[in-house]
Amino acid sequence: MADTILLVDDENTLRESMGRLLTRTGYSVTAVGSGEEALEKMRDFAFDLVVSDIFLPGIDGLEVLRKLKEKDPEQLVILMTAYASVETAVDALRAGAYDYIMKPIIHEEIKLLIRRALRQRSLVSENNLLKKQIEKEYDFSRIIGVCDSVKKVLEEVIKVADARSSVLVLGETGTGKEVIARAIHSNSHRKDKPFVPINCSAIPGQLLESELFGHVKGAFTGASAAKKGLFEDAVGGTVFLDEIGEMSIMLQSKLLRVLEDQEIRPVGGNQSTRVDVRFVMATNKDLQKAVREGAFREDLFYRINAINIKLCPLRERQEDIPLLATHFLSRFSTELGKPAKTISDDTMALFLEYNWPGNIRELKNIIERAVLISDSGTITPEHLPEDMRQRKKISLSESAERALTIEEYTKAVIMRYQGNLSEQKIAEILGITRKSLWEKRKKWGIPRPAVNAVSSE
Repeated sequence: MADTILLVDDENTLRESMGRLLTRTGYSVTAVGSGEEALEKMRDFAFDLVVSDIFLPGIDGLEVLRKLKEKDPEQLVILMTAYASVETAVDALRAGAYDYIMKPIIHEEIKLLIRRALRQRSLVSENNLLKKQIEKEYDFSRIIGVCDSVKKVLEEVIKVADARSSVLVLGETGTGKEVIARAIHSNSHRKDKPFVPINCSAIPGQLLESELFGHVKGAFTGASAAKKGLFEDAVGGTVFLDEIGEMSIMLQSKLLRVLEDQEIRPVGGNQSTRVDVRFVMATNKDLQKAVREGAFREDLFYRINAINIKLCPLRERQEDIPLLATHFLSRFSTELGKPAKTISDDTMALFLEYNWPGNIRELKNIIERAVLISDSGTITPEHLPEDMRQRKKISLSESAERALTIEEYTKAVIMRYQGNLSEQKIAEILGITRKSLWEKRKKWGIPRPAVNAVSSE
């Protein structure tokens, strides 16, 4: 679909010639002769770009610009004038014009300016879409789970999201600590500011201080220019310090000072700068043990442990394993362009038997691998890693018991989402067809919800 342009000029000749030029260039052009007509058109239709003369009878171009910006701050406007001055240019740009151009209009200049303006609009739209996708990804509804421990974590996230206090997220590797940190940020008043994740174990100790605090020119060999640190990059937002237990004692001391004073000092500098930053930290270590062993500062531990959120390992969330598996199956089938797949009962039994030392991250990687290598419509044990397949055989009695667990889980999911999610969505969560869902409802005597029940996502 062609980009739409509203052309506003009281000179008939210029309006007609520019209209023809822009139409030949491929734009959909609407031309009017006054500011009043322009505002009337904009009430009924949203144009991608407005190109207007400044000097118009009645409402002039600057007033049109101001009114359009009041309605939509992202509206693109280019102003034209035959009487440009520094004051005119400043007024136009202050009022929010993308740019202005001098008359007489040179065709190649106006076409280039319009291309640049519409390209910026496209980038802004893409950025806004990306932000919405990120917000959706880390909205509470995207944290998958029905077990009591997940419900408790979500309640805790809600309580702490808008607090100023730092939060410590505890859990084994792969339990989703960064997902929770992003959920805290995305549901706080800081959500439109940066979220800056930092893995303290991934950056060598001698470089971590400079990465966090920045440095001044000449602070050390190779510091040929001053550099801002990640703490400054996160001003107004949230810093996520992952693997905080790996931070050196020296850096722990500096971090404690930041937490208490909200000030940072770059490496080699002698001036401190105040920073408005919220900290969320995470570790898979026993910090109390680290304190006893002298590897973690006691005062820092008590400072960051005031509010903590503990994440359960996946082996303690068995009822969530089928839900997570079908979620990742749907996600990777879409991302990898594969047909929709299901998970066989034998495979699900293995999933429920497995200890998941790598937790959710391991499950996600196994599902992604299975989707990649499977040529059939069902994920079977042969699509799983060999070490997982070679585990001891489940006895027939254990298999029957495990099948009962899957049945109980299926029934629980249907009851939980009854009337809140669509039939199609519940079927997708369970990895079954709508017909199978209907048969299971009939088997257990669960009535179908009202016809107007809709998805909550």
